[in-house]
Amino acid sequence: MKKVLAVMGSPRKNMNTDKLLDKVIEGLKTNDVELKKVYLKDLEFSPCISCGSCERTGGCFMNDDMKSIYEDFNNSDIIIVASPLYFNTISSLTKMMIDRCQVYWSSKYVLKNPSIDVNKKRVGMFICVGGAPKREDHFSACIPVMDLFFKAINTEYSENIFASHTDEIPVWERKELMELAFGKGKELGC
Repeated sequence: MKKVLAVMGSPRKNMNTDKLLDKVIEGLKTNDVELKKVYLKDLEFSPCISCGSCERTGGCFMNDDMKSIYEDFNNSDIIIVASPLYFNTISSLTKMMIDRCQVYWSSKYVLKNPSIDVNKKRVGMFICVGGAPKREDHFSACIPVMDLFFKAINTEYSENIFASHTDEIPVWERKELMELAFGKGKELGC
């Protein structure tokens, strides 16, 4: 049974980003998976303060809800991160979580003693929803951030689902998009 971690990086529940993530989850559940969905807005965690503690210890000194997320990253086979597009990049909640993953970079590259299982195969998906009309570079600022994040957590970045123009047409009114999300979820869980 594959373990799935779905991270919801929007502060708004039951809206576009959440609904699209739920459709992917629905597809995933057609397979034999164990799923955990985390709403970052419901967690209590602080931003990285660049103190360098992780460069000395391989872990973060902060004792907050990120500790459970670290365990989930390590134990998951599939990791999905969903974020709304804010100022052409990921939400601050999502970025705050990613910045706290400096512990993985430090343990791997500074201490040469990874704090995440580097032999475990993981697959990652990124879902991003933007309210503005679609344009060629609409999601281009997110991709390098997500690429580096997935590398830090030893996860193969394999899929994106992008949805534009949601201020005018919500995702739940887009049959093709919802079918695509369901299908990608189903395929990801195989």
